[in-house]
Amino acid sequence: MKQCMAVSGVVFVLFVLMHSYGNLKILAGPEAYNGYAHHLRTFLTPILPYEGFLWLFRIVLIVLILIHMGSAFHLWIRGRKARGASYDKKKNVVHNYAARTMMFGGIYLTIFIVFHIFHFTTKHIQIGHATNYGAQTVDVHGEAVPVAPWNMMVTTFSPENWWTLIIYLLAVACVGLHVSHGVWSALQTLGWLRGNTRRFVVPISGCIGALIFIMFAIPPLYLVFTQPAPVGI
Repeated sequence: MKQCMAVSGVVFVLFVLMHSYGNLKILAGPEAYNGYAHHLRTFLTPILPYEGFLWLFRIVLIVLILIHMGSAFHLWIRGRKARGASYDKKKNVVHNYAARTMMFGGIYLTIFIVFHIFHFTTKHIQIGHATNYGAQTVDVHGEAVPVAPWNMMVTTFSPENWWTLIIYLLAVACVGLHVSHGVWSALQTLGWLRGNTRRFVVPISGCIGALIFIMFAIPPLYLVFTQPAPVGI
């Protein structure tokens, strides 16, 4: 069970690093960001249908989330039954705090992921002007590229929707804590962490968590404070 958590956790770390890097495309403007989103949807076409790769990737992530959460819950229940009291924690303040909040942060992340999917993927939840969620396109190098990705971000993180920024920053803070604790924990579970390397891996994992938080936080903060306009409407 611990190895299932470790392997699925490593996949998630790689995913959030890729996702947070991709989100930074928004700093390059609407054409770059919409082009990046369009490329993800047409990746491996015509072998796969439009958005085929994305949906396969989403299914894999959902399965891994269920494995990760199920393993965590099983280990938590088994641990409580076996010992009747909590283990002594290490004296590292940062990672103690991350470890204590893993469960509550995981619950908040689960709720946020569901919200995130209904918002940016299925568009059942629309924040801001509904016209920004439409299927308008612009011509980019002779190809019709949807403008919805940029417009959805702009309207979601507009000053009048400041509360979404708070929800989002809390979520990425949970991601950062999860990653900072999970990286060295996964390496330890997989047997890749030794006593002489722990002192290097622990702060590095904290830096990875902080980096992910910063990379995720930059795009919404940029949109709130610069207030760019939607395109193609």
